[in-house]
Amino acid sequence: MLFLAGFVDSIAGGGGLISLPAYMLAGLPIHNAIATNKLSSSCGTSLSLMRFIKHKLINFKVAIPAVIAGMFGSYFGARLSLFIKEIYLRQLLLVILPVAAFIVLNKKLFKDNGKTEVEVNTRTILVVIVSALVIGMYDGLYGPGTGTFLIIAFTTFAKMGIGPANAHTKAINTATNLSSLVVFILSGQVIIALGIAAAVCNMLGNYVGSGLAMKKSTRITKPIILTVLLLLLIKIILS
Repeated sequence: MLFLAGFVDSIAGGGGLISLPAYMLAGLPIHNAIATNKLSSSCGTSLSLMRFIKHKLINFKVAIPAVIAGMFGSYFGARLSLFIKEIYLRQLLLVILPVAAFIVLNKKLFKDNGKTEVEVNTRTILVVIVSALVIGMYDGLYGPGTGTFLIIAFTTFAKMGIGPANAHTKAINTATNLSSLVVFILSGQVIIALGIAAAVCNMLGNYVGSGLAMKKSTRITKPIILTVLLLLLIKIILS
């Protein structure tokens, strides 16, 4: 399950929709499951990020402000979660998810322009910062599918190729995962031995998935994104 979670996450985000239930099915209490999942997912996203950097899909002029905006958004989202009931966010997602699916299915809106480099200009940086900030707030508020929404936003609004969009998403995911992991380790919630074993499986999935994402692009990314959106919809309905 953790291999599959890493595979899906490296291509389309949303791996937590698979890995977190796997930890809970193994009998872990919810807080230990979330914390230990951060350990394995941090290792997986870090590996994918290194592969994307190696293949020069990361532009640090874009990635650095995106990471900062994403972390700020996640922080404020976590603070907002203290005041907003989760049921309201789930109801909002019931509207957002069909819209996201429509964008992915629309070939004019969601398409791979084939570019492996990001055009750095004021518009691109502004779109990336706003997207990372807003979706980062969602990550702090609720979380599942954050990477998927970032890929859609970067591809549709920042006009990135799917490869660079996925790569910059991994930069944000890695930063937010690692910052959360530090908090969970300090609080003693992470089951280290289990997390390391799971991390190996997750990293293998990320390695295979990131390789396919760089080679096959839209052909593999689009159907997996739609699968992630469907899983998230099912999760919301059953919650």
